[in-house]
Order: sequence, then C-alpha cells, then structure tokens
Amino acid sequence: MAEQNINQNAYDENQIQVLEGLEAVRKRPGMYIGSTGPKGLHHLIWEVVDNSIDEALAGYCDYIEVTITRDGGLTVVDNGRGIPVGMHEKVGRPAVEVIMTVLHAGGKFGNGGYKVSGGLHGVGASVVNALSQELWVKVHRDGKVYYQAYHKGIPEADLHVIGETEHTGTVTHFVPDPEIFQETTVFEFDILANHLKELAFLTRGVRMIIKDEREEGQSVEYHYEGGIKSYVAYLNRSKDVLHEEPIFIEGEKDDIDVEIALQYNDGFTSQFYSFANNIHTHEGGTHESGFKTALTRVINDYARKNQLFKENDPNLTGEDVREGLTAIVSIKHPDPQFEGQTKTKLGNMEARTITESLFADYFSRYLYENPNVGKKIVEKGLMASRARQAAKKARELTRRKSALEVSSLPGKLADCSTKDASQSELYIVEGDSAGGSAKQGRDRHFQAILPLRGKIINVEKARLDKILSNNEIRTIITALGTGVSEDFDISKARYHKVIIMTDADVDGAHIRTLLLTFFYRYMRPMLENGYIYIAQPPLYKIQQGKKVNYVFNDRELDQKMQELPQNPKPSIQRYKGLGEMNPEQLWETTMDPDNRTVLQVSLHDAMEADEIFEALMGDKVEPRRKFIEDNAQYVENLDI
Repeated sequence: MAEQNINQNAYDENQIQVLEGLEAVRKRPGMYIGSTGPKGLHHLIWEVVDNSIDEALAGYCDYIEVTITRDGGLTVVDNGRGIPVGMHEKVGRPAVEVIMTVLHAGGKFGNGGYKVSGGLHGVGASVVNALSQELWVKVHRDGKVYYQAYHKGIPEADLHVIGETEHTGTVTHFVPDPEIFQETTVFEFDILANHLKELAFLTRGVRMIIKDEREEGQSVEYHYEGGIKSYVAYLNRSKDVLHEEPIFIEGEKDDIDVEIALQYNDGFTSQFYSFANNIHTHEGGTHESGFKTALTRVINDYARKNQLFKENDPNLTGEDVREGLTAIVSIKHPDPQFEGQTKTKLGNMEARTITESLFADYFSRYLYENPNVGKKIVEKGLMASRARQAAKKARELTRRKSALEVSSLPGKLADCSTKDASQSELYIVEGDSAGGSAKQGRDRHFQAILPLRGKIINVEKARLDKILSNNEIRTIITALGTGVSEDFDISKARYHKVIIMTDADVDGAHIRTLLLTFFYRYMRPMLENGYIYIAQPPLYKIQQGKKVNYVFNDRELDQKMQELPQNPKPSIQRYKGLGEMNPEQLWETTMDPDNRTVLQVSLHDAMEADEIFEALMGDKVEPRRKFIEDNAQYVENLDI
C-alpha cells in the first residue's frame, strides 16, 4: 500500500466537491443501485463499506466492522480519519451532511482527498441515505463525537456534538426503506461475508469483522497480511500445486500500483481474476491483457533459451500456459477509466503497458532463479498444447456449418419446429424412458428434447480432448450449435432456454451437477446470460376421487394433506423418476409454461462457483466432505 504524507493530502471540508442534487434517487433507485431486489439491497452495503476501504487504501484505516442489527439495519464502523465535519464553503452546511444528502458530493473528484478510490465516495453515501428509512452517522474526529440522523434522506436535526473521543473514525447505521425494497429488506450473512472476505484479501493488513445480531448470531473475522498472495493460496487450498509458494510481484510506475500473485496446480482449468481499485473487473481489460501477454511471452522465451522445446515444437499459446493457473492481478490507479456503466472492464491503455513490463521483468527473473519451477510450468504447457491439438480435431466433430443443416444434428435430438432461438427450449432429459414421455408430451413448436444415456464425463477431472471424445458431451455441443471453450459463440445458440430435467434422487442430482460443471467450465456465457434452467418435476401425486394435486416436497405434502378432507382417503404416489409419469402428466406438471416451475441458474460470484465445483467434482476428498457436512442440513427429498 502506497504511503501518503498526511499534511500534503489533507482530508477536510475543502476536499468535498458538489456536482448535483439528490431528488431523483427515490424516484428511480434502479439507476443508482441496479435494482430494488436482493442485489440492489446488498449494493447499499458495498457503497458504505467502500468509503471505509478507501480510507484503508489511503493508509488511514486498518479496522472495519460490519454488523447486521436486530432492527433489520446495518452498521459499519471504521477507524479512519472520520468524515469531515467543517462547514462547506459553497453549500454552507457541514461537509458530512453534504456527503450524506447531495448526490455526487465526495472527496474523490480531485482536490487531493484520495490518491485512489474504489467507488465514488459520497455518491454512495447519499444514495444509501436516500433509500433508507432511517440513517445516522457518528463521526469521531478532532477529539469530539459528532452525530446526525436522517429520515428518508432528510436531516432530522443539525449536526451536533454528543461527546468526546480519543480516536478517529466513522460509524454509519442505516435501515433500508421497505417502500423502496418491496421484495425483501433482509440482509444475507453469506453474501456479506463472501464480499468482505474478498475485500480483506485485496486490502492486506485490514481486519474485517462481520457480525450478525439476529437469531443466527454468526460472527467471522478476516485478516490477511499476505494480501492477494494469501488469496491465491486460499483458492488453491483443495488442489495439488506444482510449486509450494505462490509467486508474488508488486511494483509502482507513474503512480499506478500493480500487485500480481500466481500459482500453478495440476488441474486442467484456470482461475483468473482481475481487480482495479478493488473493483472486480469481470470483463477484464487492459491490466489483464498486459499480464496475459507477458505470461505467454516470458514462458516461451524461457523454454526456447533453455532448450525445453523440441526443434519442431511451436510456441505455446496463451491457453496452453494458463492451464492449471490460479492468478490474481490487482492494480490501484489514480484515474481509472471503466468501460460501461457496470465498471467491469478497465480501459486505461497505460495500465496494460505498466502491468506487462513490471510482470515480465519479475517473472523472467523468477524463472531463471527457480529452474525447477520453470521446467514444471513449461512441461505443463507442453502437455496442454498436445491436448489442445487433439481437442481441435475433436471439436470439428461437434461443429455445425449452419443452423439449416438439420442432417448434422444428433439423431437422438427431437428438435422443435421454430427457428427463433429466443423462443426455443431444449430439455436435456435423463434416460430414454423419460425422454420418450417428454417427446410425446411436449409442444413441438418450441420445445426440443435431448435424452441422455447415463452420466456424462466429470469435466473437472479431464482435459478438453478427452471431454470431447465423450458421446453425450458431443451431442449436447452439436445440439446447442455454439461451439465450446475458446470457440464458444453465444450468438449461435439455437435455444435460449436449456432446461435440465433429471430425477429427484441421488443419481439425478449427480447428473445435474455434472451438466452444470460442464456448462460452467466450457460454456460459461450460457450461465452468465441466464440460458440455463433446472426443471422442477413434482415429487408426489395426491389423488382424491377425480381431483389430482401435485406437490414438490415433503413440506408441501404435509400442508396439502392437512387442507384436504380425509374422506375419501387421498391416495399418495411418490414419483421415483420422470419415467413414471405419462406424457400428459409430464406436460401438465413440468413442461407447460403456464403451470411449470423452473429455476434459472444464475452466476453471482465466479470465485464462489469455482470453489463449489472444485470441492464437489475435484480429486480431493476432504473439501467435498466438509461441503457436505456444512450443507447437509439444507437437503430435502434426497433418496439415500
């Protein structure tokens, strides 16, 4: 973390600029926080926490405590400098009140308040205030405790002193407004903990404490002196690594700080994450490009100079050198330029040059100083290269020349008649028996059926060439028309709804997990764009005379049985598999868009998804056992 001279970088009322008013926030909250659903609700937390993180990035804060309170609100405490409380010259109100009530008022628009920042300080605070039923702030500064409370963004009284203090910092408490967040106002501990764990890794040395004062009473603390080096080790904790210590590089050039940590494992996929000013750049950007370019160039140069290639070996590609790589690139930029409103892609060209040159210099030196590691990395890349060539040949078998060439579709696919992908649905069905019922019961205009025989290959334990030699995988790829892995093109998807329909038992759950793992590793945009769904067939059929009810779990069964008269006695049938339903029942309960329930699979957190798939489908038993022990209490209706 870059040190700053406190005198040169004063943080007081003179650093607060006012750009515009706050009136529109309550009318159009989605413009400021994305949505008024659970994601937008939790976004309020990040806006407040980011202000504390920015104090940490500036070198003034090393403790942040976040508490979900009994009143349904949230309290954030930090030991930073405290929000300025002096009178703002332009507005004539205390700076803290300006930050809390005026949109685009903050200390990060120039004026030297901060060298780098993640969010836009003050924008977040005012938006949170506007969307809160109540909010209060206590500022510990200059030996005094200042306090101000607000109701729906409006101050209830002037800022005033309520006591004395020996330390500095800010305490913010807010309760989301149920008029705005009509879907839910309940904060989820796990979402909070996962995000703060990520921030603790990215802001080394900062102690993060998360508490839950509700019935659950959970509490967790994160503190990582190793920063992103610790993060890479954590991500690789359930894998066999090629070198014990993660490689760590940090440097600064032209006021841009660069940190990179990487470690190879013996797996076949890569985990790569990039950040700019602690913002997760999901779509990558210039810093990510600079790292990838340098990685490929340095490994190839090292292999050539040390005669680790055979005479006719071609250079390794970026895909080859990233197999089994876990890496994090984190930069701190004084003026980051993000592409798009979502801030998920960094656009500064100088970030590419600086990241590439800093990493190339250090990594090249590291390989020469650690020849054993260098040799292992090159050998890993060579194996990946050979597998890639084999996979290229296998991919040709799955590629369709055009959507009109129906003859190239797999024989077992019962396609739909419409060519409009946005209206088309593909049901991937477990077994020929259920597939037969689904084919007869479907609406042929927009529903296609693809029955699978048995379980597909576990893609977590195989390279792409072996995966593509699996008939069931090849059938899925051909039916979808998108290609796979590096060749994947979502614009060629023949169906915008792919519905996994398996039995409600252990085997069905396993097949579902195998399919989700495949989509996550090799067709991830299908998940990111919301194309993947899970069918919810009923577990029980309750018949009483001519009246039939279907229920989906034991809880619903108990409730329905209490509601029904017991004369005549209802008969209960438990479906052990989809094949037990006739075509009409399957249509009525599971495939009719007017009646069915389908779960859309979303991807909120790629890192968390990586961890879960690795734990469930990887080679190591211990992470899988722990996952099962931690989550067994949530399982319903699983046949043992």
